[in-house]
Amino acid sequence: MSSTLELDDRMSITAERKKELISEYGAKEGDTGSPDVQVAVLSERISNLTEHFKSHVKDNHSRRGLIKLVSQRRRLLDYIKATDGKRYESLISRLGLRR
Repeated sequence: MSSTLELDDRMSITAERKKELISEYGAKEGDTGSPDVQVAVLSERISNLTEHFKSHVKDNHSRRGLIKLVSQRRRLLDYIKATDGKRYESLISRLGLRR
């Protein structure tokens, strides 16, 4: 049973880490819905899943979820780029994304 909990902790994002990301990327206190925060949280989840796949190569069910997360982040980044190019550039540099 403990291995299942361990797996969930590795693949998902902890509540503390999510609060850190919200405070760092949010425009104001409690800002969870802005695209910047959503992209930051998705990026954290994507990096956690990427680490998971280094040891679980054949986990194709979770890989499908990863692909969905990446495409969702891409759509949000496209929206930010269309509305405010400078904000987009600063966000991808802060997150360390290439593009």
